Amino acid sequence: MEFYWKSAMEQITWYTGLSPTAFFTILAAMIFVFQMVSSMFVSPEEFNKPPTVAISSSNSSNSNLFVNDSGADASLAVQVGRLTEQQLRAYNGSDPNKPLLMAIKGQIYDVSSGRMFYGPGSPYSMFVGKDASRALALLSFKPEDINGNIEGLNEEELVILQDWEYKFMEKYVKVGELVPEGELNEHSENGHQNSETTQEEHDKDQ
Repeated sequence: MEFYWKSAMEQITWYTGLSPTAFFTILAAMIFVFQMVSSMFVSPEEFNKPPTVAISSSNSSNSNLFVNDSGADASLAVQVGRLTEQQLRAYNGSDPNKPLLMAIKGQIYDVSSGRMFYGPGSPYSMFVGKDASRALALLSFKPEDINGNIEGLNEEELVILQDWEYKFMEKYVKVGELVPEGELNEHSENGHQNSETTQEEHDKDQ
């Protein structure tokens, strides 16, 4: 047993260039930081609660109404459909009548039930109204990392991002997806053209 232990320690030094003590200290610190940041976004207490779905209302007095019921219907959440990054910014908490939305890997989630974490004035409101994929993967709070660009991430960071995505899929309701500005405009123009073509064909039949 002692031989295998000694061999393992030698392998750590060989591959990392660190002493076993330094290696395990850094590893423990990384695990601690990950758990701490993870709890900031989805607290253990909140995570174990039944699904919480936000209900939208034009009445500002009801803008903070939530349904904490295991039988809650996810269809009660406001489906925003396809949004550009610019349009998503409107759901950053500045308008109390709009839900708090946040995107991961282009998928938009309603995080209104986590208002204590994401609401205006909270330490993590910077992520709301944006695609925070890169920041989550890097466990970063730097403004320049709060975007949906995941190019250049290593395998470990992509695994961390996938873990976040699974948490959000279980905790929050998906209400839409991000699309490039040009794609949304093209879709709208095509829809308008198709409508005009249908109208012209109808007129000819008359």
